[in-house]
Amino acid sequence: MTKSQTRTLTAPDVDLVYDVRDPLPGSGGHRTLLMIGQPMTAEGFAALAPHFTDRTVVTYDPRGLGRSVRRDGRSDHTPQTQAADLHLLIEALSTGPVDVFASSGGAVTALELVTAHPGDVGTLVAHEPPINSVLPDAGAAERARAAFHEAYQARGTGAGMAAFMAMVSWQGEFTDAYFAQPAPDPAAFGLPTDDDGSRDDPLLSKASWAISDYRPDAQALAAAPTRVVIAVGEETAGTYTARTAVAIAELLGQEAVVFPSHHGGFLDGEFGYAGKPAEFAVRLREVLDAG
Repeated sequence: MTKSQTRTLTAPDVDLVYDVRDPLPGSGGHRTLLMIGQPMTAEGFAALAPHFTDRTVVTYDPRGLGRSVRRDGRSDHTPQTQAADLHLLIEALSTGPVDVFASSGGAVTALELVTAHPGDVGTLVAHEPPINSVLPDAGAAERARAAFHEAYQARGTGAGMAAFMAMVSWQGEFTDAYFAQPAPDPAAFGLPTDDDGSRDDPLLSKASWAISDYRPDAQALAAAPTRVVIAVGEETAGTYTARTAVAIAELLGQEAVVFPSHHGGFLDGEFGYAGKPAEFAVRLREVLDAG
C-alpha cells in the first residue's frame, strides 16, 4: 500500500486541498503524476490512483469544489484561474515538471496550464476535453448546452442532468432532430424528479461555461516542451466529448489515442458509472512510459 497524506496549500484567495500518495520504498525514476478533473474532485481518482504505486500521485480539489475553499468572492470556474492554482501547487510540490492525467473539464484546465506555464508539465494526457469551439457545429453545441441549463433552471437538478446526459450521449452533430426531441424524463435515467430548489450545481449552472468556451492555443501548445496526448474513450465514439477530443487532436496535428471504456473509464462503480479502471491504468501507464 502507498502512503497517502492530505495537505493544504494556502494562497491569498483559496485554500487548495490536495492528496499525496507516495510510492513504495525503493521505487523511483518517474515524474510525479498529477490527476485532475473538473467539476470532479480528488475522490474521482480513488480507483485509478492505486494502480500507480511506482510513482508519487497527487490529486486535488479545484477551488470552490469539495474541500478547497475559495475566498475570492466568485463562483465561476475558469481554466485560467484553475491553471494558476495548479502552477502554485506544482511549485509547492518541488519535484520539477510533473506528468498530468486530466479528465473532462480538468483536461481543459491542463491545456491552459501547458499554455501558460509550459515548464510545469512533462507529459499531459488530456482525456476528452469538452471544448465547443473546435467542433464544426460549435453553435449547435452551445445551444445544446443552453438547453440543459434551461432545464435545470426551470425544473431542477434531475431535469437538468437528464438533459445533460441526452446531450453527451447524442451521436454525431447536434442537428434539428436533436433539438426536436421531447425533454428527457429524469426517471428514465434513475434521477430524482423533484426539485430541491438549488441552482448552484457547477456542471448544470453557468458557473463552468468558461471551460467549454475555452479556445486552445495550438501554436503555444506546439511550442511548449510538454508532450501533449489527447485521449478518447473507445466506447464514446461519435458522442460530444469524443468529437471534441478528436477535433482537438487534429488541431494539434495528431490522432487521439484510444483508451478503454467511456468518458469516466477510470471510475469504479462508486459513482454509478463504472468503467474499467484496471485496464484504463494499463493504457495510461503505456502512454506515460512512451514519453
